[in-house]
Amino acid sequence: MKQLFFTNWHTMRWLRLALALFLFVQAYITHEWFFIAFGFFFLFQAVFNLGCGPNGCAIPNNKYSKK
Repeated sequence: MKQLFFTNWHTMRWLRLALALFLFVQAYITHEWFFIAFGFFFLFQAVFNLGCGPNGCAIPNNKYSKK
């Protein structure tokens, strides 16, 4: 579990973390507490490295599959 948190930090993962922190700050400044839900969504994706990766969300094309 520790390895999951501290390895494989790519650009998209940093961007998700920055967006989560930005949403938390904006929720505090504007008192629009609904933004915290979006902040937690992006924080969850950043911490657990979920979501679309660098290759996008496409299904892998397996050229050896039976037709």
